[in-house]
Amino acid sequence: MSNELQNRRVAILATDGFEYLELTKPKQALEGAGAKTEVISPKEGAIKGWDVDKWGDNVPVNVSLNAASPDNYDALLLPGEC
Repeated sequence: MSNELQNRRVAILATDGFEYLELTKPKQALEGAGAKTEVISPKEGAIKGWDVDKWGDNVPVNVSLNAASPDNYDALLLPGEC
């Protein structure tokens, strides 16, 4: 495992209808490089992604959009929507 992004925090901004693999694969890669990721959404609890032609699994929301501060993050990931 690489630690290129050790001590870096990445906000992932998404809501229902995001493309599932466009959130989960980059999230996994960022964490593999040592980054701490947090899913931020206007919706609390969990969001549901779209997986090619059907609904995918839920993804837990770590921080509500109202509680998030840009000062707490080094980067922002915006997954695509269907």
